[in-house]
Amino acid sequence: MNVKALTTAALLAGTAAIVPMAAYAAAGDTLKTVQARGELNCTSGDGNFQGFFEIDDKGKWHGIDIDYCRAVGIAIFGSDEKVKLIPISWAQRFPSLQSGDLDLVIKATGWTMSRDTELGVQFSTPYFLGATQFMVHKELNAGSVKDLDGGTICTAGGTSTERLIADYIKANDYDIKLVSFEKNTEASAAYFANRCDSFAEWGPVLAARRASAPNPDEHAILPDVLAMEPEAAAMRQGDDAWVDLVNWVIAVGRIAEENGITSKNIDEQKANPKSATVAKLLGVTPGIGNRLGLSDDWAYNVIKVIGNAEEIYDRNVGKDSPYKLERGMNAPWQKGGVFVPPILD
Repeated sequence: MNVKALTTAALLAGTAAIVPMAAYAAAGDTLKTVQARGELNCTSGDGNFQGFFEIDDKGKWHGIDIDYCRAVGIAIFGSDEKVKLIPISWAQRFPSLQSGDLDLVIKATGWTMSRDTELGVQFSTPYFLGATQFMVHKELNAGSVKDLDGGTICTAGGTSTERLIADYIKANDYDIKLVSFEKNTEASAAYFANRCDSFAEWGPVLAARRASAPNPDEHAILPDVLAMEPEAAAMRQGDDAWVDLVNWVIAVGRIAEENGITSKNIDEQKANPKSATVAKLLGVTPGIGNRLGLSDDWAYNVIKVIGNAEEIYDRNVGKDSPYKLERGMNAPWQKGGVFVPPILD
């Protein structure tokens, strides 16, 4: 893979301020713009968000968000060689999108009403559900938060997480003491120093903190969920065809998983499709490409390189990653999750 990345400073120097609402629709057909440019400009974060966008010791980008940026590029060009990963700060992601420096924001971005209605941003269907959870010392043998009765929970003070925990404890009438710290890093350090029985944070962050601990196997992430945030790709408003394309790039990974198609068996599946859905998905039966302005083998190319939804999850944050985060609600409905892929007809 030869995915290119610009420096943060270079991007920020050219990032424009938020443009008027009328300019969003005037941007026109994003797909044609990307094809004419010969590159997809997609944000890659700052390289230090474990499991979503990070750089390994060889200088290569990887993570869930990186994979979905690559997937969109592969759908358009047949390869991720023409994907430009642009590192930007959290604050600059929407101005960079609105100014045209970015075609697509995939940066652990929560789908919220204010962003959807006030910033001229349109969201894809969620590609990840981020849960706020609890991590505990395994020696406590706690299977859920109720087993922490009489114990303590560390968290950062003055945050939404602190409020969620307080409400959760009150609603369930638990006898649990909430221990607040000024900074999240202080709360995490207190937990690992055994000053608290539990530490509450966003699930992927907990998994990353656990992986970097001296003794990862001594900590467990409980299944209890305090809050759930849908992470979605963000695009400029006014180009529904572009939103459709991104939505279907996300969808084909779930359709592939539902039909047992992986990056390893896809050629066998294409040679002998077991259903009309598989035949269309893999381009054996024409139709999947023309509707989006792509070739009929675009989904085959994406799955061949990136894998299905399960492979993306497991490789980056799940069982095949250093983080070992249970898939939970990010699994399809047949496997105990909540995701249901759209119908490919």
